[in-house]
Amino acid sequence: MRTRGLRRAALVGVLVAGLAGCRQDMHDAPRYDPLEASAIFPGGASARPLVEGTVARGHENDDELLMTGKVDGVEADLFPFAITRADLDVGETRFNTYCAPCHAPSGEGDGMVVQRGYRQPPSLHIDRLQYAPAGQFYDRITNGFGVMPSYRSQIAVEDRWRIVAYVRVLQASHQGTRDDVPAADLERLDNPEPTPDASEDAH
Repeated sequence: MRTRGLRRAALVGVLVAGLAGCRQDMHDAPRYDPLEASAIFPGGASARPLVEGTVARGHENDDELLMTGKVDGVEADLFPFAITRADLDVGETRFNTYCAPCHAPSGEGDGMVVQRGYRQPPSLHIDRLQYAPAGQFYDRITNGFGVMPSYRSQIAVEDRWRIVAYVRVLQASHQGTRDDVPAADLERLDNPEPTPDASEDAH
């Protein structure tokens, strides 16, 4: 038994010595001091420019309008960036994914979830919401309102604004008249193509 114990102690000693020999001095790893010159990077400077879009820790909420929909604490009726057709297309997709189940694709508030018993939201086309500032819609998407949950964790900040822009398009569509329709499109509006009969397709 004593011999076995001596062997075990010897083995432990060998392992400890081996581990000591494998020491890696990470605290002595090569590094650059601030403003030190470099022979590797273009321009000879070791300090590298920030990647475009980088936000310093603790400063991600500096853009009040973008992050809250407000300016000086008041809901603003403007957007934090220019809205393009591509933005509206994304806004439509996000709206149909997250909003239409309650608000319906038309914004009337009779979506499929509502038809199954969920509390009906007001139509997006009533006067109160037609004239509500854009920042109010952004705030509701971000923080929720009433029985509407917050979508902060599901929808990116910029996409919330794109949804708001698409809501404005929906609202404008309900205020339009024939005079707003380009002449080239009036023919299609007055004479829509017939839809296939579902019963005929079944045969």
